[in-house]
Amino acid sequence: MNTSEFQRIAASFARQGMMLHLGAELRRVEPGLVEIWLPYSDKVTQQQDGFHGGAMGAVADIAGGYAGLTVAPDGMEVVTVEYKINFLASFKGGALRAIGRVTKPGKRLIITSAEVLHVAEDGQQSACALMQQTLMPVAKTY
Repeated sequence: MNTSEFQRIAASFARQGMMLHLGAELRRVEPGLVEIWLPYSDKVTQQQDGFHGGAMGAVADIAGGYAGLTVAPDGMEVVTVEYKINFLASFKGGALRAIGRVTKPGKRLIITSAEVLHVAEDGQQSACALMQQTLMPVAKTY
């Protein structure tokens, strides 16, 4: 892993108020790939105590977005134009592991996907959701 690339993504991730509020953790950064974990807590559940679909969608969106940022032109950020997500299952406990990957880099649009897995306390992983996303590079405003 390139340390400076991880630091660049980590600095941006640290400004993600919602991810910080939910307790998400940036775990891996590679060109075209980002991994984020979201531990189970009462902040991310629905009424049946499983991970909420909104939490799954948020962590998938962020993982895919940061994967896209790793291939965006210098001096640019990315914003999500759209995403489509399929929810496969909901789980309790453990953590969500979202792995965002760039499918097609581009100057005007970047296409990504994200796989969201549930990681149980014993380490067993099960599919939760699949997402496809379109990002648009935009100039930094800060």
